Amino acid sequence: MASAASSAFTAFTSSTDYCSRRAKRAIQIGTLQVRTVRNHTTFLKTTINAHAPTTTSSCPSSSVIKSAMATESSAKIIDGKSVAKEIREEIAAEILRMKESIGIVPGLAVVLVGDRKDSATYVRNKKKSCEAVGINSYEVRLPEDSSEQEVLKYISDFNDDPSVHGILVQLPLPSHMNEQNVLNAVCIEKDVDGFHPLNIGRLAMRDREPLFVPCTPKGCIELLHRYGVDIKGKRAAVIGRSNIVGMPAALLLQREDATVSIIHSRTKNPEEITREADIVISAVGQPNMVRGSWIKHGSVVIDVGINPVEDAKNPRGYRLVGDVCYEEASKIASAITPVPGGVGPMTIAMLLSNTLISAKRVNNFK
Repeated sequence: MASAASSAFTAFTSSTDYCSRRAKRAIQIGTLQVRTVRNHTTFLKTTINAHAPTTTSSCPSSSVIKSAMATESSAKIIDGKSVAKEIREEIAAEILRMKESIGIVPGLAVVLVGDRKDSATYVRNKKKSCEAVGINSYEVRLPEDSSEQEVLKYISDFNDDPSVHGILVQLPLPSHMNEQNVLNAVCIEKDVDGFHPLNIGRLAMRDREPLFVPCTPKGCIELLHRYGVDIKGKRAAVIGRSNIVGMPAALLLQREDATVSIIHSRTKNPEEITREADIVISAVGQPNMVRGSWIKHGSVVIDVGINPVEDAKNPRGYRLVGDVCYEEASKIASAITPVPGGVGPMTIAMLLSNTLISAKRVNNFK
């Protein structure tokens, strides 16, 4: 019989699970090695299904959990903000080297349809990030009532433009457009989001390499690499199975010889499966769903979720929390990402990285 946690998890029918330099000294953290990184947000948009159970903004512990968590937080904080900064510095240096060597500067084009404030904010952040590392930024803003053909025409123009090395279609698109038709129109050689079915197909196949990996899951794996977390032979649990994060994250872990379990809305006893994992990646868009009782002592937790919850004490009226109850999990895990400041900054860093990779590939620049 499924536990109460399992029943709550399966209550929602669809969840969204929103894409190295070795450290100078190593620190033993539980069963895994974590390396400190020197001085180490597109917000990841997640939506909670309307049928999801009500979740409180806090994560109070049961008496059993409180007893097990008598000590202070001991987990190493995986600082995505600092890692992303380090990556941007590396990208900027490579772009400068390319410009001085062959006179080429990478270019990223963004297509934005409609006037959603959150989408406009994401695009603005991406543009600033491009400018900071030296990537040329191209932007097309179309009204909400634009036709799908108009969007496809701009994508076609960018496909043919040699100065554009990456094309990003800001989601969500208006409801009258076929999202898959639009995304599939992006030339696979410029699919820096990594959403093209051929890129995903190559990621899933042994002995095949995708041209690009989706940015958020790529950022999750990069954090593990930069903190010296050994993936090979480890048990990993990925909570969520969307095409954007969960599924490609599981494929990436499998490529690095982890034994992977994918937990989704029909999984029975998800807490028991998660508790066996050395590495947990959660991306379901359900605040504080993953409790401390789900976490194995010494595991590494990557929390992709970024969920607004009401908070009267906050001037904005809300605060951001992850899928994982940080207060509980940080007392059990050996390392954990905070929310915000964990995976979020890595998504844009990986987008910039993919754009640089595209420009180097097309120009045969090593």
